[in-house]
Amino acid sequence: MLRALTRQVGATFAACELTFLDRQPIDVAKAIEQHRAYEACLAELGADVISLPADPQFPDGIFVEDPAIVLDEVAIVTRPGAESRRGETESIAQVLTPFRELRCIREPATLEGGDVVHIGKTLYVGLSQRTNREGISQLAELLHPFGYRVVPVDVNGCLHLKSGACWAGGDMILANRQWIDASAFRDFSIIDIAPDEPSAADVLPIGNTLLMPSNFVHTSEILAAAGIDVRPIDVSELQKAEAGVTCMSLLFEA
Repeated sequence: MLRALTRQVGATFAACELTFLDRQPIDVAKAIEQHRAYEACLAELGADVISLPADPQFPDGIFVEDPAIVLDEVAIVTRPGAESRRGETESIAQVLTPFRELRCIREPATLEGGDVVHIGKTLYVGLSQRTNREGISQLAELLHPFGYRVVPVDVNGCLHLKSGACWAGGDMILANRQWIDASAFRDFSIIDIAPDEPSAADVLPIGNTLLMPSNFVHTSEILAAAGIDVRPIDVSELQKAEAGVTCMSLLFEA
């Protein structure tokens, strides 16, 4: 069964961390509505949604993908690059304990799940402002006994690797080549995002459907032309917090 771990939007959401976006007023009530619709969409696509209550102590707590990486054999509890987010890992680890054995990333390493593109037995990991070389090295060491390969990918101009490249199913990668070193994906068929939609590479494959923000119309048309079933969803208020559709859920089989 596919599980989707999420966390509800808290009252402090507007105080979120921002790195590449200018701060804009966030309508928290609207953000809550959009997040509920996002959870409903995950359920419609076949996921059993585990929705955690909001934690006002952590404005970025809805981005549950960053504190952990869940694989079939093990879950890795990360050490976020944003110091304000490091307390988020404890509650996520507690929820994952019944499902997986846990391993932890240790100081001085930093690693966030948004930098990890998992395809089969390979994890492509972004070297970004949130994930450092030590984080990538520790991840490779922890996963070596399970037969995983860890491939570093340089990230420039965006928050996480998934901001610039995501698996789109099959042998396809959706990418903004201006933001990531696309040579790491040389064995894949790379689909380029629409030039006027630089943030459109963050997409979430669930079954045979690709979930993506509804405001990326041109990239959606490119994907549809490639034969991909696209499910658009309005996350416009959440995007003001540098959100994408991948970062608001942690998907795993259980």
